[in-house]
Amino acid sequence: PSALLLPRLQNDSWGKQYSHALFKAMSHMLCIGYGQQAPEGMTDVWLTMLSMIVGATCYAMFIGHATALIQSLDSSRRQYQEKYKQVEQYMSFHKLPGDTRQRIHEYYEHRYQGKMFDEENILGELSEPLKEEIINFNCRNLVANMPLFANADPNFVTAMLTKLRFEVFQPGDFIIREGTVGKKMYFIQHGVVSILTKGNKETKLSDGSYFGEICLLTRGRRTASVRADTYCRLYSLSVDNFNEVLEEYPMMRRAFETVAMDRLDRIGEERPRGPARPPLRLLPGPTA
Repeated sequence: PSALLLPRLQNDSWGKQYSHALFKAMSHMLCIGYGQQAPEGMTDVWLTMLSMIVGATCYAMFIGHATALIQSLDSSRRQYQEKYKQVEQYMSFHKLPGDTRQRIHEYYEHRYQGKMFDEENILGELSEPLKEEIINFNCRNLVANMPLFANADPNFVTAMLTKLRFEVFQPGDFIIREGTVGKKMYFIQHGVVSILTKGNKETKLSDGSYFGEICLLTRGRRTASVRADTYCRLYSLSVDNFNEVLEEYPMMRRAFETVAMDRLDRIGEERPRGPARPPLRLLPGPTA
């Protein structure tokens, strides 16, 4: 019957002829074989081989493009997974203990939340107005919860936000240790921290608060320790950026100094009685 199929089609309508030809070509190209009917004659053999080559090429291109499309749909998650695989190999190579590995895993989960971006490079490619707009939008919750920013000059807020660096701390982490040289202050976006003094007095700070500004103003050592009680999402500000911004806004420097002096007084009251300690003097900002 197959031998009679082609001669019979010669007298059929063009629709049937085209449908049979398309079926045979698709069977070559998709099944990667000669299909239902073996080729007859050298011309048919060479056409069938060409059809199979074209079909195999198209199939490979389709798989490649489909894979690239799927990966591009969530490239940031793929980048995070690739990065964390390197972290796992690093931990395995150094034979880190299990509890340390778990803390590292939890840190990455809370810090990046399954997605990773080269944010510094992305913002660096934008114009200054766009960069400032994005940073203000990203930090809108911090600004809304912080009384210091709520009533401040918008230009001061923008200048401060563009210099902040996002950081994450886990419960039990000591963000600041008493007696160390302070190089940063911190703004709390979300979380709870404890201010610890030698008198074992704890003071809690939460969303919208800031700490660590005392030693930036006095240029001395830390007067208290600060411990994270929960997962804390903070923004840090280096001492150089702190002085650079406050040099342009002296009124805001006085606002920081007022809070710092109040905290110094409370710390002094909480310390056990002993030899009198000389009062800390707030130094003026850098001059041009």
